Amino acid sequence: MRTVTLPAPDDVDAWRDAARGLIAGEVPPDRVVWQVGDASTDLFADPAAPAPRADPTGPALRVSRAFLSLANDAALHHDPERFALLYTMLWRLRDTPKLAEDHADPLVRRLEGLAKAVRRDIHKMRAFLRFRSVEEEGGTRYVAWFEPEHHIVRANAAFFVNRFASMRWSILTPEVSLHWDGAALSQGPGATRGDAPEGDPVEEVWKTYYASIFNPARVKVGAMLKEMPRKYWKNMPETALVPQLLASAQARESGMIATSRTEIGMGIGGNVTAAWEALREEAAGCTRCPLYKPATQTVFGEGPLDAGMMFVGEQPGDQEDLAGHPFVGPAGQVFDRALAAAGITRAETYVTNAVKHFKFEPRGRRRIHAKPDAGEIDACRWWIEQEQMLLRPKVTVALGATAARSLFGRTMTIARERGRAHRLPDGGEAWITVHPSYLLRLPDEAAKEVEYARFVADLKAAHAAVRA
Repeated sequence: MRTVTLPAPDDVDAWRDAARGLIAGEVPPDRVVWQVGDASTDLFADPAAPAPRADPTGPALRVSRAFLSLANDAALHHDPERFALLYTMLWRLRDTPKLAEDHADPLVRRLEGLAKAVRRDIHKMRAFLRFRSVEEEGGTRYVAWFEPEHHIVRANAAFFVNRFASMRWSILTPEVSLHWDGAALSQGPGATRGDAPEGDPVEEVWKTYYASIFNPARVKVGAMLKEMPRKYWKNMPETALVPQLLASAQARESGMIATSRTEIGMGIGGNVTAAWEALREEAAGCTRCPLYKPATQTVFGEGPLDAGMMFVGEQPGDQEDLAGHPFVGPAGQVFDRALAAAGITRAETYVTNAVKHFKFEPRGRRRIHAKPDAGEIDACRWWIEQEQMLLRPKVTVALGATAARSLFGRTMTIARERGRAHRLPDGGEAWITVHPSYLLRLPDEAAKEVEYARFVADLKAAHAAVRA
């Protein structure tokens, strides 16, 4: 018997290297014992007989992408037999190269079950992890506590680095802790629940907002518990309200039905208004990225909450930062003129920005606009998602590349994507066009007239989609 000791329970690379060596040495699965660190091993295994190394000059064992994907996920499961199962499958792939595609095979089914559980755990970490702000010497740090079922923390690190690149954060788990300082990721030993903060002032605002948007008519307890098991509730501030909200759901639903006739035709309901006001109040204290420090104030969206069209710009400019209102500077004047030319009134639209704080470079007494980076856009994307969820506009118009990236979560080329409808990740409809400031930057007056006409045509097409 051969013993293979892996340095960590999620070290897929170490398993892969050892498996290659074992295959090269013609060592069958029943002659291998897999263990992690100092975990107990087989009584009859020979710890002095390490796995042979694969000869880099010899023929490589080729496996399908399906197996690689399956192995990368299944190896993160907490099942102590996972590495032995994967090696058994790798051994069989030599004679049956398409084994990974045989979903009726018992071994394949078991490994697929492990991989599915791991992917679900990764999703739960992304969905139910909650950061809480902690003031320390270097500034604000956001700390979260999570208890994964499987060894997914390090494999999930890149997601949080990309999503919260501008924040300084720590994720504490019983197995390992991750720390991001805005430039580099480091890890530390596992922690306990007591090491994480209990709450922060923002949570009270968030609870008010969550209670406002809670819809008793749509409550399905079974489905909710399936997607959000109770084990995650203690990490999420809003779930402390769920039992009370569920208990009053029937009474609230009856009240909604009883008053619905009088509210038809009377505009947006107070429930959405209260939720939007709570959201705006929370955004006023936003510190999700460093842009809040030099900015005068948060510039939140404005307009009727039942607007059929939502316009998303890049960020507030110098005048918007001072006034606290979106699109009131030179670009805003071009925007208003183009709206009128397209037959749209500003009063029927909701106008906001992808980034809520003014990013600039000081030049003497002037503040020169600076383009937001990907981390700042992603940090502010949460606000746009909440605005869209509350308003549910028929059409959302992205004004410029920054707005398009915020809405779609990826880079969109305006020249290629403008002039037609796109489906947003939440299912809504969006149109993409240039930002009004682009028209101001054009040096040639003839080019300005041509591009202004194209801009107005884009607005007309989007407005036609609303009417349709």
